[in-house]
Amino acid sequence: MNHLIISFTTHDRTGIVKVLSDLISKHNANWQKSSLHHMSGIFAGVVEIAVAAENAQALSDDLAALPDFKMHIEHAAQNKTAPETLLILELTANDRSGIVKEISSAIHHQGGNLLKLVSTQESAPHSGHVLFKAKVTISTEKNSINDMIAALENLADDLMVDISR
Repeated sequence: MNHLIISFTTHDRTGIVKVLSDLISKHNANWQKSSLHHMSGIFAGVVEIAVAAENAQALSDDLAALPDFKMHIEHAAQNKTAPETLLILELTANDRSGIVKEISSAIHHQGGNLLKLVSTQESAPHSGHVLFKAKVTISTEKNSINDMIAALENLADDLMVDISR
């Protein structure tokens, strides 16, 4: 089974997911994982698709030909290696410029691999200050978990790190 990783943007409108899922089904492929978002009038997404080798190129060509989509398609081999320890953290701090750079740098310097980052901005209750909130998934060596959490907590006095798993 081949895997296509597609990333796309298009102006938001009804039926976008239907268009993609119909096309994927037409080529007897399977929608594996996705992350889809509406942001500032744009619909953006990343989708992993499993497809038989004989259908991969035709599906790729049809996806690339979709009108009004900016599409990037990667052909990828399925990763069979077992990940190191997966760590899921929820981070909260006062929002500031460069916070994602600081967080990703701390993870990298502790030998971690940032697999997923989902972030939002929210108003803090009572004060109205803008908070940065993120849920991160990290692959790391089991013996470096405590050092990684400490490095993240030491980025700023206001950064809270909660372990989800």
